[in-house]
Amino acid sequence: MGDKVVYSTDPRYCTACGKSPCVCADASARPKQPEPVRLSFVRGAKGSGVTKVERMILHPTLKEQLLKRLKRRLGCGGTVQDGNLELQGDHRDLVEAELKKEGFPVRRIGG
Repeated sequence: MGDKVVYSTDPRYCTACGKSPCVCADASARPKQPEPVRLSFVRGAKGSGVTKVERMILHPTLKEQLLKRLKRRLGCGGTVQDGNLELQGDHRDLVEAELKKEGFPVRRIGG
């Protein structure tokens, strides 16, 4: 059989680097972003809508840390849903500036 881990109950196991504890939490070990992250604004049935950041290649804990920084900076709520960052309200300009400052290529989708 192969050495590939199919399932792990270890909460510190990282699926991106395959190690426990994760070694890719270091910013220098972050994988390259092969394509730009997609930044869009989606209006739901009610409410003012959400700013979505999609196709970001980051470890889930790093996504949570980035989301926490963005929420504090913008003064809004947000969550990580299906690997995408969602921030309450229309914050495309500020999120784009913050992501470019972090070193991510950004493409705006839908206006």
